[in-house]
Amino acid sequence: MTDDGKLIELFFERSEQAVSLLDEKYGAVCRRTARNILSSEQDAEECVSDAYLAVWNNIPPERPDPLIAYLLKIVRNLSLKKHRANTALKRHSGYDAALDELSECLPSPESADNALDARTLAALIDRFLEGLDREERMLFVRRYWYGDGLGELAKIFGISRHAASARLYRTREKLRILLKKEGEEI
Repeated sequence: MTDDGKLIELFFERSEQAVSLLDEKYGAVCRRTARNILSSEQDAEECVSDAYLAVWNNIPPERPDPLIAYLLKIVRNLSLKKHRANTALKRHSGYDAALDELSECLPSPESADNALDARTLAALIDRFLEGLDREERMLFVRRYWYGDGLGELAKIFGISRHAASARLYRTREKLRILLKKEGEEI
């Protein structure tokens, strides 16, 4: 495995090897994240390829640290954009269920008069996640950031699907209560 610093240097040198090493190191997690959102192997591969192109175009001048977070943010954003396009065409994925779950505790876009700005909301959610124990945080992030299904989460955490669902519900309730306490209309 190549360490991220060396990998970034290859991008600065404009070495085509950088993309193949990036795929070797992080391709599996990128494809899994994209597939969880899109439920289509072809769409997922397209988003991962587009993410590699974005990394190629942005490094240099960027020097992301950590590289994996930078890359996965690009993959996730491209996948969500593709998901919205597919949803507009009435193609739905399992990621819709996760989005529906979160919509119960996050502010409605229509409540713009009382809404926290995006940065404030992001900071509040970061603070919320920091306050969770490690396993609860990992469960929440894997479900709502990476889009892992309940069955997959149950296997990873060694619990039943029902237990995973119940724990996520309790965590969403904690988030909803925090947002309400901060004056956010849900």
